Amino acid sequence: MPIVVNLDVVMAKRKISLGDLADRVGITQANLSILKTGKAKAIRFSTLEALCKELDCQPGDILEYQPE
Repeated sequence: MPIVVNLDVVMAKRKISLGDLADRVGITQANLSILKTGKAKAIRFSTLEALCKELDCQPGDILEYQPE
């Protein structure tokens, strides 16, 4: 898939765990894990906004387009 999720990289730079981020954003660890591993088919803008707010980043830091 040409959209790559770099959430794990951003989380590592901010030194935040999956559980802590899930609690702060208000989604389950399972759903955050699906997103983190790139297995998600979609993401709500409200979730993306909450992630960017907590991680102090831009959507482009989390999502990246890589042509096949």
